[in-house]
Amino acid sequence: MAVLVQLSDAHKSYGQQILLDGAEVTLTDAHNVGFIGRNGAGKSTLLRVLLGGEELDKGEVVRHPKLRLGYLRQHDPFLPGETVLEFLIRDSGQPDWRCGEVAGQFELKGAYLEGPIQKLSGGWQTRVKLAALLLHDPNLLLLDEPTNFLDLRTQILLEHFLREFRQACLVVSHDRAFLNATCSQTLELSRGKLTLYPGPVDAFLEYQRERREHDERVNAAIMAKRRQLETFIDKNRARASTASQARSKGKQLERLRTIEIAGAEATANIRAPLVEPRKGPALRCANLAIGYEHNEVARGIDVEIEHGSRVAVVGDNGQGKTTFLRSVVSSLEPLAGQVRWGYGCEIGVYAQHVYTSLPEKRTVLEYLEHQAAPGTKSQAILDLAGSLLFRGDHVHKRISVLSGGERARLCLAGLLLSQYNVLVLDEPGNHLDVDTVDALAQALNDYQGTVIFTSHDRHFMKRVATAIVEVRAGRVINYRGDYDAYLYYVNKEIEDGERELAAKSSPEKPLAPKENRKERTQRQRELRKEVSGLERNIARLDDRRRQLNAQLLQATDPTEAMRLHEEITAIVKELTPIEERWCELQDLAEADAS
Repeated sequence: MAVLVQLSDAHKSYGQQILLDGAEVTLTDAHNVGFIGRNGAGKSTLLRVLLGGEELDKGEVVRHPKLRLGYLRQHDPFLPGETVLEFLIRDSGQPDWRCGEVAGQFELKGAYLEGPIQKLSGGWQTRVKLAALLLHDPNLLLLDEPTNFLDLRTQILLEHFLREFRQACLVVSHDRAFLNATCSQTLELSRGKLTLYPGPVDAFLEYQRERREHDERVNAAIMAKRRQLETFIDKNRARASTASQARSKGKQLERLRTIEIAGAEATANIRAPLVEPRKGPALRCANLAIGYEHNEVARGIDVEIEHGSRVAVVGDNGQGKTTFLRSVVSSLEPLAGQVRWGYGCEIGVYAQHVYTSLPEKRTVLEYLEHQAAPGTKSQAILDLAGSLLFRGDHVHKRISVLSGGERARLCLAGLLLSQYNVLVLDEPGNHLDVDTVDALAQALNDYQGTVIFTSHDRHFMKRVATAIVEVRAGRVINYRGDYDAYLYYVNKEIEDGERELAAKSSPEKPLAPKENRKERTQRQRELRKEVSGLERNIARLDDRRRQLNAQLLQATDPTEAMRLHEEITAIVKELTPIEERWCELQDLAEADAS
């Protein structure tokens, strides 16, 4: 295991904003690391430091002499009229057969490979950039929000790519599902410090919660003991017969130390509009055709959405999700058919074409006060503004000076302060960090109205969606199944395609001589024996891990708690190769049975 990059005593600030404050981390070639932190914490700045595009105020970055960094470019490095193959050859200097081979891993074949890049959607262009990355043979990838604006199929392809990538990568993302699927370790940047945890993001967040609860219990016990000792000392120090005991208790009292617990960072506290629940259909589309002049996107749409449902509109980029949303809210006139909203529907819309037309001269606070439902208290407005990163003097900024991301968050805040009983949201989680996305998901789950939304964040989709509408191949239909079923269907489609590609690209092998029944029976017996031994080992280690977790939650001594944590980490490391071997043997058993 080689150390690729080491950051030591790193300090970086902009004016009064401290981003790195003695931060330290070591990245090796053995792990994919998910990088998390609040918006504005300094994650992108740290990536620029690692890339050499920015200097630290103080500290050191040590790079391995053979480090080859690969960075997923956010800008478009393409030339006008350039085809995918031409770009890959120009960018990498590799021969056309090698470029075509790597492009095929991202389904860039045929017209996609030979056609002009500029006609491809953003998701397909990201595939081209990933293929270009791979052709440079990096041993450390740096990916900054790689799933933003990627459709589900491209996200899953990227997941498969990262799982098969035999080098290391550092992934900045607010998509917990993506991080859990691709990263074995988690790096957090908080208050200028870096914490590297030997597990995926969900395990890290759970560990943080349990650790904080444990420290609070320990402190409560110490404070109770402190009060007990103080009471004894006050009663007995004046008596000659008990003065020595009081002095002894005083020394005990001096040795008692509480665990320092950092104050919790500001947590997003989002409340959805308070509305009366309604019954029956909220939206009916009858024989609807949608699209633009000379470009029909879909037709024959017959969709019905019930009041109180939270409907996820899914489909690949370029298939027409946003066109469908714009058509049902009358931002885009249908080409044919009808859109009917139920009686009393008050519709609030969050979409790019809305937040680009905000009143420029108003301040953030003035806009939110105007949007808020009558009777909303000023503190409630400020709390919601703060949860969406408008804190302190930021609420007095004029809308004219806000960035695109700030305008998007402001529009979302205005909707959540209103009394709309239908919310139509196009990518509401973009520009929000992990905690704020979770808070938004909880708010929408508590909402009594109807939600129709699109998102590329699978963790958010899974938490919020109660129904699915799929836009694909010129059709819009109610999907018969939940979001997990839809994910399974898309994954299976991609895996089938990968198997087909592998079968086509693999040279035909001569048939192996037929194995006799005795040899096959013997091999199966040995395989079952090894599986049985692995299962006993897994059960033993799992039992031990559960025991240690129970002890950790009850531990009051910090030294003992750290020892238990280290033992749990060692067990997890021991379990990983055993579980991987067990999965490998299961696959062998299935192949043998067929």
